[in-house]
Amino acid sequence: MKRVIFNMLGLLLFGGVVYTGYFLYEKNQEPEVVFETTQIEKGSITKKTVANGTVVPRKEIEVKPQISGIIETIFVEAGDKVNIGDHIAKIKVIPNIMSLNNAENRVSVAQITFDATQRDYDRNKKLVDNEVISFSEFQNFESNYLKAQEELSRAKANLQIVKDGSSKKMGKVSNTLIKATTAGMVLDIPVKEGNQVIESNNFNDGSTIAVIADMQDLIFEGKIDEAEVGKLAYGMPLLIRIGALPGDTFRAELNYISPKGKVENGAIQFEIKANLKTPKDKFIRAGYSANADIVLDQRKNIWMLNEAVLQFDKEKKSFVEVEIDSQIFEKRYVELGLSDAQNVEVLSGLEEKDKIKRQ
Repeated sequence: MKRVIFNMLGLLLFGGVVYTGYFLYEKNQEPEVVFETTQIEKGSITKKTVANGTVVPRKEIEVKPQISGIIETIFVEAGDKVNIGDHIAKIKVIPNIMSLNNAENRVSVAQITFDATQRDYDRNKKLVDNEVISFSEFQNFESNYLKAQEELSRAKANLQIVKDGSSKKMGKVSNTLIKATTAGMVLDIPVKEGNQVIESNNFNDGSTIAVIADMQDLIFEGKIDEAEVGKLAYGMPLLIRIGALPGDTFRAELNYISPKGKVENGAIQFEIKANLKTPKDKFIRAGYSANADIVLDQRKNIWMLNEAVLQFDKEKKSFVEVEIDSQIFEKRYVELGLSDAQNVEVLSGLEEKDKIKRQ
């Protein structure tokens, strides 16, 4: 009985050892690798770069005053459309004390001169009427009288301009009324009623009363890296995507490439501009951020291959592995053309029927 039990235990132990060995053997066996394949196909490749920038009006006109003073009234607000000559604002003149004093003194002197010449004129007018003196002698008194009269008129007009910014002689022309110098939309009114403004002159740009632009004439302004700028050319098409208008794309045409780059964040950037073609039913606001896709090169109806299957030897030559029998591959060098970083043009080395191993 003991021998039977001993034999059974021996068989169980032997079976366990055999099973364990088989299990470990099966576990260590690597599964057979089956490589997938792909083929070249007809298609198009477009190589492009992206420029970041903004959409702005081609021209923004700053309206500035011709006199200094206080903003009394503003007639428009941002978003209004104006024509040339429309009133923008009215300025209340705060006269300069020295200029006012000089103007008043000039009037006083001119008045004294005028009074004196008028007395001479009146006295000699009676004499010439009574034929006591000749008309030629009287002409000098008449001339002095007219000159004094004109000088007094100019002095009074100058005093009125210093005090009010305009005079009766100026008629409808008034420096106190700021008018639009171009037609378009008012983009900004950087001043408020009660603000003091400075006139535009040779030494000072003056205060800006309003900014006006034609919102139907927009351009894209952006930056492009020095590595790509050499590939650009005037007239290149751009595809503009505006962040605030998702889903909409706008076409543009490159019309400016800066001749000088600027260092920004450690890289040299060149400014570019492009004429933006906007539909009439779309309103695009000035200052929208935008991206421009610039087509650098393009190939249509060509044989192309996914770049993921490419391999490179020590000399950086491109090759692929082509199936010559079931799961048996050979190395084959290929000549490549244009690439868009996903697909690459195949110039030679492969045929349409070739099956290429995926990596």
